[in-house]
Amino acid sequence: MVPLSTLVKVKSINGPQYFERYNVYRAATINGSNAPGYSSGQAIAAMEQISGAPPEGFSYEWSEATYQEKMTGGQTAYIVALSLAFVFLVLAALSESWAMPVAILLVIPFGVLGAFVGLALRGFDNNVYTQVALIMLIGLAAKNAILIVEFARLRRDRGESIVQAALDGARLRIRPILMTSFAFVFGALPLAIALGAGAGARQSIGTAVVSGMLIATLIGVFFIPVFYVMLQCISERRSPFAPGPARTGGSTSIGEHAPQK
Repeated sequence: MVPLSTLVKVKSINGPQYFERYNVYRAATINGSNAPGYSSGQAIAAMEQISGAPPEGFSYEWSEATYQEKMTGGQTAYIVALSLAFVFLVLAALSESWAMPVAILLVIPFGVLGAFVGLALRGFDNNVYTQVALIMLIGLAAKNAILIVEFARLRRDRGESIVQAALDGARLRIRPILMTSFAFVFGALPLAIALGAGAGARQSIGTAVVSGMLIATLIGVFFIPVFYVMLQCISERRSPFAPGPARTGGSTSIGEHAPQK
């Protein structure tokens, strides 16, 4: 038996409990978050600028949520365009017209503008939660226009002029529009003023939806009849004050026929 001290010198040192590996290579994880007032995209760009020229034999890669953000970045425009296309095709099939869906979708920019105004007033950035809210606003803003345009189309089929049909639709549908819109706004208000863990995500969605819906409702109700008149005149290529084709039911009579020879 030979004592170990005669061969080696033993001393206690600090070392890692385990070696981390990423894609088989030895790696070290660096976690961070963006500073207040800066978006996650700006933080990613800053980290890439710092790590742009690593030493020989070293490299870096993004993982987890940042990796997903890098993979899906820049696809917001395609998603919004696809959502608008689906809404347009569904409305065209329901109304059997190519002009009416355009009159409905023209109100959506008011909701998007209102969403960005609300985000700017509260100092929020355009993140993934905001983009989810924008997709939601496409359906919410179109809902108000559908109520007016569909009612105006029915009045137009009964023989009223285009302008009168639009005025009747705006006057008779203003109450359900305000009731449903403000009910949704008050329902989403707790998201906009949320506190606690994960409040940032809820505040982004709530602020975009609440402000966008308010602007789309308060301003859109005045422009929806105008859009309807414009598109209906273009569709019919006639004066907006000309009466529409009234639908009348047919009648049949049963009588005694003369005998044929």
